[in-house]
Amino acid sequence: MPESCKLDRKLDALLARRKSHGRLRRLSTTRPESADFSSNGYLSLSTNPVVQKSLLACLAAEVSASEDGNRPCGSRRSILGSGGSRLLDGNSPFAESLELKIAAFHGAETALLFTSAYDANCGLLGCVPQIGDVILYDELIHASVHDGMRMSRATKKIPFAHDSISKTSRRRCTDVGGSRLGRQSEMQGLDDTLRQISESEHVRSGESNVFICVEGLYSMDGDVVSLDEVVRSVDRHLPLGNGHIVVDEAHSVGIFGDDGRGLVSQLGLESKVWARVVGFGKAMGCAGGVVLCSSTTRAYLINYARSLIYTTSMAFTSLASIDVVYSYLMGGGIRPLRRRLESLIRHTHRQLSVLCDQLQVDRRTLHIQEVPSKSPVVPVFTAYPRDLAEHCQRFGFMVRPIVAPTVPAGSERVRICLHSTNTTGEIDGLCRAIGIWIQDRVAVARRRAEDDKVVEARDVFGWDKPRL
Repeated sequence: MPESCKLDRKLDALLARRKSHGRLRRLSTTRPESADFSSNGYLSLSTNPVVQKSLLACLAAEVSASEDGNRPCGSRRSILGSGGSRLLDGNSPFAESLELKIAAFHGAETALLFTSAYDANCGLLGCVPQIGDVILYDELIHASVHDGMRMSRATKKIPFAHDSISKTSRRRCTDVGGSRLGRQSEMQGLDDTLRQISESEHVRSGESNVFICVEGLYSMDGDVVSLDEVVRSVDRHLPLGNGHIVVDEAHSVGIFGDDGRGLVSQLGLESKVWARVVGFGKAMGCAGGVVLCSSTTRAYLINYARSLIYTTSMAFTSLASIDVVYSYLMGGGIRPLRRRLESLIRHTHRQLSVLCDQLQVDRRTLHIQEVPSKSPVVPVFTAYPRDLAEHCQRFGFMVRPIVAPTVPAGSERVRICLHSTNTTGEIDGLCRAIGIWIQDRVAVARRRAEDDKVVEARDVFGWDKPRL
């Protein structure tokens, strides 16, 4: 029997095991008529007519500039492909000017573009930490940071409790009161972890560097890092300046800060954060990523970041998309979109709260955060996320179930992602669909309880036994 067949049987067994645990992933498509409460394009910039027209004008101008009859055959500039990695044939004056534009907007010394924020995290953490260094990371940090750490030469990689750096998470743990859904982490908090590692001679002397990895906005819980607390803790325990904070702002750029500059800029902590990773695939509505850092770090990444060196760089179409979106941000175009989004966030929380109060639903079936989120990500916690998501999809509302291992076991949920183009009518319709699902579950549970009582009565009184 061919070895490939044996391998397929082994893979099939692994897939079957995952399916038996309710964790099998499948590709799916979204019905065009569905109301979008799933995608990450919070500001709806990818469908914004002003942004689209600007992009088309930029591409048309590039094509026109390439149609020069005096140029030799084959010298037209490519807009579909870059031709290679940045170190070979994929660099351009346009890419370098875009990096300067991005860095200036975010108040950073410089910037380095990557094909994705995933590649940016992998490249940054995979090459900068050295033997003897320590990486501390939030237990809920993105998978790209984990993959970067796997490539890293850092001697220690230590997780810390998410609820130690998130006020929203701390409140949620207190509200749940010890139930498994949302149970507080048993890991040490960041401050305790920093205190412990600072007792090491190499760390205390400043010889070893410590990298602290957090996200600005967490895409599954919708909570925001208490970044000012993180900075104070690092300064307190690592006063020699060998503590380096890395903030993944993939979900917070566009949502926080003046004109969407991000959480770090909103708090004025640019000088306290060693590196920021910005992703363009969320609120920015396009694709790609960038590391905001010092000129020295940028030069180091160009020399050592494998995800930059060995990857074909972004084509002009991708660079132009990023450029027009930043121009739109700089012109204040997202201000009304953000106000609209903030209003929808409040409306969603209010409607879900009323729903839970009216139906008196138990927390295992469904519960939400008691305090309104500051983000467009609204988690609806439930022990039955797949059933609820499928129910909402049948009603024309695209939401997704989020289950382990994407989130810790026991914290499963349906995630609602709001967009500036969603309407209050769509939100009200989604909440009504959720209400119908709750009522159906309550009715089913009641029937089961009644059936159990009948069975118990038969056992006690012998109703079904033959009479003598």
